[in-house]
Amino acid sequence: MTISNESRARVKGIFEPIALAMGRAGLTPDALTLIGFGITVIGAILLSQQLWLAGGIVVFVGGVFDMFDGTLARATGKVSPLGAFMDSVFDRWGEAAVYIGLIAGLGASGSAMAPVLAAAAMGGAFMVSYARAKAEGLGFSPGTGMAAVGVMPREVRLVILTLGLVGGGIAGTTTTVAAEGILGLGGPTILLGILVISVSLAVVTIGATITVIQRIVHVRRQAKHQSTSDATPPIGG
Repeated sequence: MTISNESRARVKGIFEPIALAMGRAGLTPDALTLIGFGITVIGAILLSQQLWLAGGIVVFVGGVFDMFDGTLARATGKVSPLGAFMDSVFDRWGEAAVYIGLIAGLGASGSAMAPVLAAAAMGGAFMVSYARAKAEGLGFSPGTGMAAVGVMPREVRLVILTLGLVGGGIAGTTTTVAAEGILGLGGPTILLGILVISVSLAVVTIGATITVIQRIVHVRRQAKHQSTSDATPPIGG
């Protein structure tokens, strides 16, 4: 399963009226990038305080702003390499903040394994982004769209993480379930909310790892195709 570039375009088209309204209000694409980053950091702070439900919602809202800045740039003809650079850098910065907030909050909950899962999910997420950036930098993605390769791009990770945080917040931090030493999440019993969040982090970690492998395979295929094309002698005189 992948998210095609056509599907991405359709989703971004839904946000275009909102982005244009923000543009008419005087906001620039770079301003939307910074606003989204600020919202995400607030969400990360909430997560560090174990406010899972509120933090999850705020993080999701911050992630949605990633749709607005690029959509506004395209709709107003303000697409630029600098804008794309700023967008990518602040996306990664915000994602790091979210996972750091999660690690702090999960660590404070007394769980032994959940912070490790959060760190693993962060590592997987960054490897997905790095694989795309490196491939594009080496010229492997033109005409194919590296962003559409893999089961867990940023949008999917955001949705899964949000569902886990909202579910964990609803489950609460006092309800426990019997789980003798399971995953080291709190000894003989674990908080149901922490378990829900941990499951979402495990899904993100596994999905991100699969995505990195898919992108490696994709680049290898392109490299072999390029080598074959270069080795094929020209036809005719």
